[in-house]
Amino acid sequence: MIVLFNTDNNIPGREALREPLIALISDEMRRFSGHITRIEAHLTDENGDKQGINDKRCVLEARIEGKPPVAVTNHANTHQQAVEGAIEKLKSMLDSKIGREGKH
Repeated sequence: MIVLFNTDNNIPGREALREPLIALISDEMRRFSGHITRIEAHLTDENGDKQGINDKRCVLEARIEGKPPVAVTNHANTHQQAVEGAIEKLKSMLDSKIGREGKH
């Protein structure tokens, strides 16, 4: 399973965020690695330099073997919370999709 991580230009220190968040995504999604070929993470700060509530957005898109990709979005106050929330949503979605097929 490959994890690709993308950020917008409004995220300060995005290089420092990259490795820990890729590791978090890889660890949390490990049990689906037999079904997923790639996960693309897109992290954005919707308000840029301005402060805002729930202005950090994480979109996770999973490419499932032989199936169309699925995506989830989560908004939060921090980048870490946005990624963690998106991971939980994606796990729930994959449990539903893969579990229904009896392949999990």
